[in-house]
Amino acid sequence: MGLFTTPSISIMAATDITQIKIGTQKVGIVGLQSAVEELAPDFAHESDDKVATELLQRLSRQNYIPAKVRESYGRAFVREFRKFLGQPYQKDSPQILEIKVLGPGCAQCDRLEKDVMDVLSEMNQAADLEHVRDIKEIAKYGVLGMPALIINGRIMGWGNPPSKTKIKEWLEDSKK
Repeated sequence: MGLFTTPSISIMAATDITQIKIGTQKVGIVGLQSAVEELAPDFAHESDDKVATELLQRLSRQNYIPAKVRESYGRAFVREFRKFLGQPYQKDSPQILEIKVLGPGCAQCDRLEKDVMDVLSEMNQAADLEHVRDIKEIAKYGVLGMPALIINGRIMGWGNPPSKTKIKEWLEDSKK
């Protein structure tokens, strides 16, 4: 045995962290992916209430879930469970525009991000704007080119950056 020993820790726990939306906040949940995979065979046809109860019970062991928002967490867990199974699920209606610019940080990507900020400012519109630069994360969206613009989960365009007029049009349509 060498001078240095490392404690045995679960690599799964360190890597099985999924970010989900609870209301307008993004929250990291440890073990969600594993719990969903374990429940899928037996709970696929169970009611949302039963799925929520089971996921809350399992995930409360590794995550702090405040009592006041347990119901919100339960709905979010059910949403992720149904998404995993490819079943219909109730989407949370975004209370604020959620915008993602996908691109590694090239001049066009950065310009698109700036143009979106300019248009939001002109419209006096609040939004959650994120520039996703990680290629692995970008690949999950299945876009055909970069930069890409996603508004409230919908891919609006990719490849050539849109004009500020087009961005404004998309933002106005997304608010309806």
